Amino acid sequence: MTFAFVSGSVALDFVGTVQSRRDAPLDLLTTAPRLSEWAAASGLVDTPAPATPADLASAVRLREAVYALALASAAGSPLPPEECATVNEAALPDPPRPELRPDGTVLRHGAIEAVLSEVARDAIRLLTETPRLVKECAAPRCTRLYVDRSHRGSRRWCDMTRCGNRAKAALHRSRTG
Repeated sequence: MTFAFVSGSVALDFVGTVQSRRDAPLDLLTTAPRLSEWAAASGLVDTPAPATPADLASAVRLREAVYALALASAAGSPLPPEECATVNEAALPDPPRPELRPDGTVLRHGAIEAVLSEVARDAIRLLTETPRLVKECAAPRCTRLYVDRSHRGSRRWCDMTRCGNRAKAALHRSRTG
């Protein structure tokens, strides 16, 4: 399966590597190479170093901590201290290093540790600067979290081309019989 980057936050896109959490969880990060693929697909690095099983374990811990923190924040609840500690620890290493090239492009370098640091830093920014904008997709089976930056704050779907389209099609079918 391919990765989706529709949440408006790299930290929430990382959380979205588990789909359908409530009824039929599908984990897209089951191997260390898949973590490396996600790192490159995210745009945080251009060519990440190969991930190790230890990197994968750290990534899963971080992902689940960010998920728990985002849910708590969206509900207006206190942030769980253990998950805060996990995110803070992941944010310690230097993030990916950008390199400006003579052609005006940027090459991003970093190991998986650097990628996870940037994910953790994004989660910290999100949960401190815009916590009220974090929402969960309204589609019944979707559990993706996203940042609602719509004008009225009324966005309901993580992605209009997926969940939004399905919901609109289902509504149309129900009206036309």
